[in-house]
Amino acid sequence: MDKNKKRKIRVSIVTIVLLTILVILTGTETNKFSHIEGIVNKTIVPIQNALIHLKNKVNKNSDFFANIDNLKKENDNLKKENDELKTKLTELEIIKAENVTLRAYSDLSDKYTEYKTIPANIISKDVSNLSEIMIINVGTDDGVYANMAVISEDGIVGHTISATKKTAKVQPIIDASSSVSGIMHISRDNLMVKGMLNEKSKLKAVYIGAEADLVLNDIVETSGIGGIYPKGLKIGILKEIVEAENITERYAIIETDVDFSKLETVLVITNEEE
Repeated sequence: MDKNKKRKIRVSIVTIVLLTILVILTGTETNKFSHIEGIVNKTIVPIQNALIHLKNKVNKNSDFFANIDNLKKENDNLKKENDELKTKLTELEIIKAENVTLRAYSDLSDKYTEYKTIPANIISKDVSNLSEIMIINVGTDDGVYANMAVISEDGIVGHTISATKKTAKVQPIIDASSSVSGIMHISRDNLMVKGMLNEKSKLKAVYIGAEADLVLNDIVETSGIGGIYPKGLKIGILKEIVEAENITERYAIIETDVDFSKLETVLVITNEEE
């Protein structure tokens, strides 16, 4: 058998097989295809649903992360605004404090119009068991030198003991080594007022004359003797009289009106009257 005949036989067989399959398929009932389709659907559809769910979840996650980025940006902006507000608040507090200081200076200057004064702030306190020295923020560049009286709204604070170009040291009247010549407001009797060790608001009046008439709650003022403190500045109030066998040894306790623990603003009297 030659090759052409073999080829024809093969083509015929293939054709017969294809026709047979076509006939079988044509005669198959439709419900059988539906059954096959149902099986396919049961298998494929859950997979499709899972893929769709996964896609939605990925999309939601993308939105979630996008929202996080937006929230982070908003948070950064809020932090920046908060920092700016804090800065403005600090500036306002500084301005407010400066205004309070200027008002305090103005009030002090108005009270002591008879003196030429220089306003100052206390910037440091060299406090120890034996000393109460304070540092103020004015010095020789401002016309402040040693031995100038320092006062506050409530009375005398002390006097300068040294000065640099920008600062000065002040010995307050409560310092244990301080002494001020005083006079009673009512009786006009003289006495010497000294600081007391470890006392922040009390002074000791000594060298009281035998004939002096001390009256409780009388005002003690500067006498003007000594050349540092002008006459008539308030030192404090006489609160206690301590008697002794020898009348010349009696002494009195004076309470200062100045609250040294809260003192911030003072005036330096330059020894020149207006």
